[in-house]
Amino acid sequence: MLKKVLITGSNGLLGQKLVKLFLNKPGYEIHALSRGPDRLDHQKGYLYYDIDLLDKDALLHTLSQIVPDVIVHTAAMTNVDACELEQEKCDRMNVEVVANILDYCKGKEVYLVHLSTDFIFDGKKGAVYKEEDMAHPVNYYGLSKWKSELMIQESNVPHAILRTILVYGLVDGNDRSNIVLWVKNSLENKKEINVVTDQLRMPTYAEDLAEACWLAIEKEAKGVFNVSSNQLMSIYEIALAVADTFGLDKKLINPVRTNALSLPANRPLSTGFDLNKSITEINLPSHSFIDRLQVFKDQLNSLQAP
Repeated sequence: MLKKVLITGSNGLLGQKLVKLFLNKPGYEIHALSRGPDRLDHQKGYLYYDIDLLDKDALLHTLSQIVPDVIVHTAAMTNVDACELEQEKCDRMNVEVVANILDYCKGKEVYLVHLSTDFIFDGKKGAVYKEEDMAHPVNYYGLSKWKSELMIQESNVPHAILRTILVYGLVDGNDRSNIVLWVKNSLENKKEINVVTDQLRMPTYAEDLAEACWLAIEKEAKGVFNVSSNQLMSIYEIALAVADTFGLDKKLINPVRTNALSLPANRPLSTGFDLNKSITEINLPSHSFIDRLQVFKDQLNSLQAP
């Protein structure tokens, strides 16, 4: 019997990587849910559903028709400033949809993998965060993701919550940006950019995050797991590394402090992860950002080759 895996947000960066990953793993039947047309380049080997996850009846009907063994819930409202300015919309997507998925899962043999964020923390610890550290979000996005975590942890649904940091990669259609592509594309267009020196992160390659989801499913891991690269770097250092890797002009990168940007939402300053639990319990590979950045560059070059 094939294990039925349902992936929400399959048009997003992680969603696309998950569909592609599971297509290359034996023993899985893949069901992909997202809104609008399927955006994957090669639309074979899986079933796609155009669905508005905010429509509870449509969501529950689709789930009951598929009867998944595993749900990987990647769909979320992730624009931090938009979440701050549109809190009701943020709650509907990041909290209510999770509540509806849990309603379906209760009393059934369904394993839930849920994606969460370093932004549940306030960034004031002065060291990397462990899974059991106390959450204290400083913006509404982080609060919404923490609410969803609490609902899942208080349910009887078997689950793994994967927290991650600053995910980057390339989606089919190349219509989504992220920190690496923003820096690369700006510098290629000779555009000056302001990049903060006082926010520290551990960027996560999307393929690595997809693999972590698969590893959790294979081991039926339970609980919370940190997933990121193993280097804590300022976002300014991240931008410099992108410039170095792609041979671009670092002089276009202006170092600034976070408070100079006047953003609607607060950002936690330092949100690195302790990865020991994930390395030990789900065999998460440990990679540096610099090494994965080179892999990403090679991926881009292979796609652009004649």
